[in-house]
Amino acid sequence: MTDGTADSAADTMSERADESRLKLWLLLDADRRVLTAAATAAVFVGFVVAVATLGPPFADQLADGDAIDTLFSAMITAIVTGATLVVTIGQLVLTQENGPLGDQHERMADSMAVRESIAAVVDGPVPTDPAAFLDALLAAAVERARSLESELDAADPDADDAVTELTGDVTDNAASVRERLDGAEFGSFAVLSAALDFDYSWKLATVERIRDDHGAALSADDGDRLDDVEEALSLYGPAREHVKTLYFQWALIDLSQLILYTAVPAVVIAGVMVAVVNAGTVPGSLLGVDAIVFLVGGAFAVTLVPFLLFVAYVLRILTVAKRTLAIEPLVLRKD
Repeated sequence: MTDGTADSAADTMSERADESRLKLWLLLDADRRVLTAAATAAVFVGFVVAVATLGPPFADQLADGDAIDTLFSAMITAIVTGATLVVTIGQLVLTQENGPLGDQHERMADSMAVRESIAAVVDGPVPTDPAAFLDALLAAAVERARSLESELDAADPDADDAVTELTGDVTDNAASVRERLDGAEFGSFAVLSAALDFDYSWKLATVERIRDDHGAALSADDGDRLDDVEEALSLYGPAREHVKTLYFQWALIDLSQLILYTAVPAVVIAGVMVAVVNAGTVPGSLLGVDAIVFLVGGAFAVTLVPFLLFVAYVLRILTVAKRTLAIEPLVLRKD
């Protein structure tokens, strides 16, 4: 169990996570459609290899039974059920956007109130683009941290060192994140991926420790500037969560559309396999394997595409949700 004194250099998610970079790339950064295509190819290859190496010969099994009918009849049921489930998920997402006029007015008022608070911190209009929105908050945090360091009039050298370390941590981490935010477009994972790499929770905890350990050595003005740094960092938390929520809704809608798009051809392929394909449909062999194995394996892999899309998208959403459970200065990880 961590005590909140984790290495401050571990700013990015990949550094904070006790996972391999390849695993995190697959869970988070890899394009979901490419990942689905790769998984589909892997299913096809795995099916062909398994059927070709495990006896008896697949063509003999087809001649003696109804393996194709059993397999693809079950797939039709699974696809229709899965598509219905996805439509339900889409309806739940859209439900959050619907409501009576009073609820919509309250939602707008709350949003505008937060934007006013952020405008006071960034000292200007709040950008409407999500990437620029987060970038403005990071710029404000850096500016306030540097102001605290340059104007510090503490009687304790340790306070100087603590503030210098905080400023360096905020500046370096923000610089790398802002570079990734530059040009990132919402709808892709790029904006949220960059935003997750700013470890504001650790920095807020550092501010609290400076106030607790060196508060007596700080002047009133120093205390006010430290509060300003804390304000900018604390606003980044809900701002990031807001962008994360919007991305989740966007991704779930994309997922619903993709599954519905792929479910129709998957059902058609499964129906054709049940209706017309048998052991004699594709005679001969290819690379020493019965040709029918490639046909059945390809059809099986394609009918799994809606499910593989679901897995790819939900894995990313769940991974992000798990790593952003706490919005306050709590560190939910091992050192």
